Amino acid sequence: MKHVMGKAGGHIIPISCPLLGAEEDEAVRRVLASGRLAQGPLVAEFERRFAELCAVREAVALSSGTAALYLALLAHGIGPGDEVITSSFSFVATANAVLLTGATPVFVDIEPSTYTLDPDAVASAITPRTKALLPVHLYGHPCDMLRLCQLAAARNLVMIEDACQAHGATLHGRPVGSFGTGCFSFYATKNMTTGEGGMVTTNDSLLAERLRLLRNHGQQERYVHVAMGQNLRMTEIQAAIGLVQLAKLALFTEQRIVNASYLTSCLHECLSTPVIRPGYRHVFHQYTIRVLERRNEWVQRLLARGIEAAVHYPLPIHRQPFYLENTTLYRVVGPAAFSGMAGLYAELPVTEAAAREVLSLPVHPALSREDLFAITQEVLALCA
Repeated sequence: MKHVMGKAGGHIIPISCPLLGAEEDEAVRRVLASGRLAQGPLVAEFERRFAELCAVREAVALSSGTAALYLALLAHGIGPGDEVITSSFSFVATANAVLLTGATPVFVDIEPSTYTLDPDAVASAITPRTKALLPVHLYGHPCDMLRLCQLAAARNLVMIEDACQAHGATLHGRPVGSFGTGCFSFYATKNMTTGEGGMVTTNDSLLAERLRLLRNHGQQERYVHVAMGQNLRMTEIQAAIGLVQLAKLALFTEQRIVNASYLTSCLHECLSTPVIRPGYRHVFHQYTIRVLERRNEWVQRLLARGIEAAVHYPLPIHRQPFYLENTTLYRVVGPAAFSGMAGLYAELPVTEAAAREVLSLPVHPALSREDLFAITQEVLALCA
């Protein structure tokens, strides 16, 4: 693999490494030669093939994963006065997308083993204002969609899946993004990339039509605008890269699973390694362990030894400065257990413990056997 250069001139095993080769280069060159750069036939072909991956009828390509989340909410009519139950243990875009519609994010706690929404916590947070559930398939492990879909169906709630880290993940053979309205990201660090880009998946053709209007200024036909929309389109260059990456995704995913299995086989006796529930296919966007003490020291020591580790995420969304300064914009529904830290109460104890303890190690498909051995040996040394 191509390592990055460290501050002292040494090579670093990176936490992520996009795999782009001659096929992607040639695909981009063909687009440039064609002169057709804006959304066109390649975007349509990328949508069709991604829909096949997710076993759905429709996929709508967008400019980013954040755009996918935002437009999915908007297309379902979610807005001011509505509440959307979601996780605070995610990238901030999950909740920001809700705020952008004018709706209220409602944060509930997660399961300690999978870091995904706790269905019991979700059930306790539903009110007459609840309009949607927004579970996050964090790190590539699917949420408990069977229970969450039961809750949604019983209350007639919209189900929107944040699958931005879970391309190709499945639950009992069913792909994520097919249980409700799926939202995916193709950011550079994701399991497949278009540099930037996103996708919404659905079996609802009317919803897909609405999404296509909203991504293109509400334009039904040239210069005829029937809705208030935005410019959130995907380019032909992005789609060209995406088509090549999609063809490689199965191989990328298998290598991530193999790498994760190796890491777990070496590390499971000395620390908490990722859980894979029976019937769930974890696609390991991140390989996340738990470090109960001195986590920041581990990060620095690993980096000094040539291994880039990362914390996803050190602050839950409801502890982010913007959210602490704007407490009227969201709700937190949790047991508010005493944290024992500086007299603070943990509003979401499982979430806040995870934020203090999680640490992600490199797991991407560009890792060599030598890289994996080096990672495990350095982590074992820290455990000693």
